[in-house]
Amino acid sequence: MRRVSVVGNSGSGKTTVGRALATALGVPFVELDSIFHQPGWQPLDTVEFRRRVSDVCTADGWVVDGNYSAVRDLIWARADTVVWFDLPRRTVMRQLLFRTLRRGLTGAELWNGNREHLRNLLNTDPEESILRWAWAKHETYGTRYRTASADPRWSALTFVRVASRADARRLLERAGPSR
Repeated sequence: MRRVSVVGNSGSGKTTVGRALATALGVPFVELDSIFHQPGWQPLDTVEFRRRVSDVCTADGWVVDGNYSAVRDLIWARADTVVWFDLPRRTVMRQLLFRTLRRGLTGAELWNGNREHLRNLLNTDPEESILRWAWAKHETYGTRYRTASADPRWSALTFVRVASRADARRLLERAGPSR
């Protein structure tokens, strides 16, 4: 395990475990949101997004966190492992609510000056509310990665399904100490 794609719903623990996995493997950690979301939450042009992600994937080792279909082919063509977070919806929503509240209350900068705002907690538009987004996408991601894990096109990849915190702990234990 040297080139790892970490995927799953927002709030499932991808970033937390992805960072720890990168440390254990001694490889860089890359959060796709930090590349895609430019100042003012403006999306990066697809051509430039693909170029930047392609540059990341040329390295010998990395952990890349994110679900972007626009670059999945680039990442998975070089990856050896896909870590798929598939926690129960109630767990994801609870974790995401607390994370969003913490970020909103502290004003923590996410990427490129962007911050989450508490007013979006009540927004019903999935494009504006991370909670609505995660609720709407939960089954989509489950179906997407379950299907991909059985797709012969991705047979060279090892899919690791993380369905609990215990699964995440075991994954990190298998990765071992930093090399």
